[in-house]
Amino acid sequence: MPASTASTAATSSAPAAGLDGPLLVLVAMPEEAAPLHARLEGARDLTTPFATGVTARRGRLAGADTVVVTTGIGIAAASAAATWGILATAPGLVVAAGSCGGLAADVEVGTLIVGETFTYSIADATAFGYAPGQVPGGPVRFAAVPARVDIAEQAALRADGQGEGRGVRRGLMLSGDAFVTAEIADPMRERFPAALSADMETTASARSAEVLGVPFVALRAVSDLCGPAAGQQFHLELDVVSEISARAVQQLAEDRTR
Repeated sequence: MPASTASTAATSSAPAAGLDGPLLVLVAMPEEAAPLHARLEGARDLTTPFATGVTARRGRLAGADTVVVTTGIGIAAASAAATWGILATAPGLVVAAGSCGGLAADVEVGTLIVGETFTYSIADATAFGYAPGQVPGGPVRFAAVPARVDIAEQAALRADGQGEGRGVRRGLMLSGDAFVTAEIADPMRERFPAALSADMETTASARSAEVLGVPFVALRAVSDLCGPAAGQQFHLELDVVSEISARAVQQLAEDRTR
């Protein structure tokens, strides 16, 4: 089977996206949602079609209409919740937020990762001519619109300047249903030398946004290092990095209202 490098086309049933739509923020865990919920004004819970594991809250974040969806952990959970969130709220922009693992050797804990491209960390159809991480029939990479990434990066830099100044990086993010332990970090770096981070949701959310025709960016902060070098600080508490991510999302929301 030949490898496909074409970008996935939006479906005809995709919601119309524009700046008038809300900001849809996706996080995996309640701890990641907490600092966003704390910033929402006039917040109310939304009813979801899920029996368990998914919650949604809508309010105003820095004056911008915002929906925060807690998806649950993993590729399937993220895909299902992101798809529902997009179809139910017709957002103008989807943002993956919360925490991630630092994969690049020069990434430190607390660094804010601005997603530019996204792929699956453990997908492997290379025997049939596909690139590492590429699912047959899909693109080699899911890519955010460069202008949107520029805006997200500027928001991240402003937020970083207002906080502890732990740094901002922009680039490739990996996702897969496996925690990247020290044992698999080095082989993963070899397969994806440009990758900055690893998590279990972002690429699935990026795919849902792409096939439904909605712009997507990611603003996730590094909580743990995947195979840290000797002497590196390798962990920050989840509430600390969730606050770093939430601060950047708030800045992005504020920028959208200008």
